[in-house]
Amino acid sequence: MTDWPQLSHAYGSAEDIPALLARIASEPKPELWNDLWSALCHQGSVYSASFAALPWLADMAESEDRGQAVNALGLAGSIMAGAEQSHGAGDVRTQHSAEIATLLASVNRHLRTATDRTEYVDLLESMLGFEGVTGWSEDLAWGLGNEEYEISCPGCETNLFIALGERGFFCTSEDYALSDDTIETRPLRPTSPANLEGIGSRLHDIALTDGQHKVAHVLTYVFGNATCPDCQTDFSVADRVSAG
Repeated sequence: MTDWPQLSHAYGSAEDIPALLARIASEPKPELWNDLWSALCHQGSVYSASFAALPWLADMAESEDRGQAVNALGLAGSIMAGAEQSHGAGDVRTQHSAEIATLLASVNRHLRTATDRTEYVDLLESMLGFEGVTGWSEDLAWGLGNEEYEISCPGCETNLFIALGERGFFCTSEDYALSDDTIETRPLRPTSPANLEGIGSRLHDIALTDGQHKVAHVLTYVFGNATCPDCQTDFSVADRVSAG
């Protein structure tokens, strides 16, 4: 039996969480899920109550209502991405190994049937969270979903935008979204799929297997190379993203 009042979330005691979980189960409104996210994974921070909610999230991930299941997988994945933080909940991967196994099986099923690109990359990131893959379990979906990463140059430390979308695949130190076409850019250099290694190769293979060819294509740039337009330093995009 979970002693919720003794646990904490972003706003103090977690005594209000059981009522919120019950409301979500009976009326799955987006604003209720937003409230749960805000309490249990506020801006990426996690708390003792976050992990206590994993059994409920694992059950919800098995729901026949795909929307409910995907919401549960997204929140649970973000919570597990923060498992290495100081949260006072102990060894959560050992304590919740059964729930994590359930969540991982569920996220793999839903990946296979995802048709929406945004949903797909969110599920892919959740999968990494359940597997304990550091770095990418918090950063993958941001870049693929928003079609850009904001990083710093390893040479001159200038803030750089890595564009991965409709305006092309390039690196710039200017806010290209607010600028005209005269900004200085350097084209990204994608890695050949045959040369991908490690997590890059695995993610690319998964995306191809799932028929997500656009995601697979973008990943060749994420795991490719760029040149800083300010100091001409060449660098690995993935290394700068994972460096945070």
